[in-house]
Amino acid sequence: MRTPIIDTSRTPAAGRIALFVVALVAALLIIPFTAMAGAKAAVSPLFNKPGNVLISDQYNNRLIEVTRSGKIVWQFGDGSAVAGPHSVVGVNDAQRIPGGRTLIAGTGVPAGAPSPEPSAGAADNRVFIVNAAGKIVWRYGMAGVTGAGPNQLNTPVQATYLPNGDVLITDQGNQRVIMVTPGKKIVWQYGKTGMAASGRDRLNNPNSAELLPNGHVLIADENNNRVIEVTMAKRIVWQYGAPKSAKLSGAAFASRLPSGDTLITDSNHNRIVEVTMSKHVVWVYRTNTRAGSVANPLPTRAVRLRNGDTLISDQYNNQVILVTHAKKIVWHDGQIGVAGSGTGMLNGPYDAKVIGDYTGLTKP
Repeated sequence: MRTPIIDTSRTPAAGRIALFVVALVAALLIIPFTAMAGAKAAVSPLFNKPGNVLISDQYNNRLIEVTRSGKIVWQFGDGSAVAGPHSVVGVNDAQRIPGGRTLIAGTGVPAGAPSPEPSAGAADNRVFIVNAAGKIVWRYGMAGVTGAGPNQLNTPVQATYLPNGDVLITDQGNQRVIMVTPGKKIVWQYGKTGMAASGRDRLNNPNSAELLPNGHVLIADENNNRVIEVTMAKRIVWQYGAPKSAKLSGAAFASRLPSGDTLITDSNHNRIVEVTMSKHVVWVYRTNTRAGSVANPLPTRAVRLRNGDTLISDQYNNQVILVTHAKKIVWHDGQIGVAGSGTGMLNGPYDAKVIGDYTGLTKP
């Protein structure tokens, strides 16, 4: 979330990492079936088609799946500012997972945000899974309840589905990343609950986390202006940026690429950067220098696709854009600088992923 927020541990077995391959294959074996959330609808033959784009349309309080022609073929969220069985408030993150299901992070909309109901200050605080028919089949966190106790979250901005069925949750307001089992047990945590800091086992407004093939976790530690790779024993083994460094400002998202480079959404600098393990910048794309851009669009997600293009959620430009390595925009959804909920319009899109090209780790 781009606004300030007013242990147990285990070492993964080798089998956890090996299961990534199984999960990547299984993610493509999803049965095409859907219905709009909260209402009966005809099954779209275009649902879950590889190449479609899943967009977290934050301030429209909805998650949509669109074709490359811009047609909405699936939706969860009825636009309500009250979290419920058919609604999601301030959706910040989503990914399609095996079995025709979708993992969603419902963050909530802070008071004063540029949303349809700007004074609502509505909490959601749930990470949940819905089936293709829009029914919630698993949930961690309680609708509208803010907390740090069992089955409670505080501004969960991102969630990643793991090969063994666990879910890695970036619980931003609680200053932690947690790994939760299907039985809702926390089996790993990085960051001390409720304590914003920059030392070992400390985070400050974390905004994303992903499990790497080596069993480590890559964390975008937003307000510490850094991306860190940590072991299950909570040792930092790689870092880019630092609390007092100018390299990053507002590290909103990070993903380890097959090449070993790390793709980082450097939100407050309005740019996407790719850095090597030796910390050399090898690619930069600035979203505020294109025609029609607002001064500070604060991009929130950048995902590298198999073909080398980069899908960017350019939040306050109200667009999702697909950019080539040569920095040419080859696809977009939403109208630049214009917020709306009509056909071809978005309102503060926070996350976007291509169906069949993202399963929690970007791989070739």
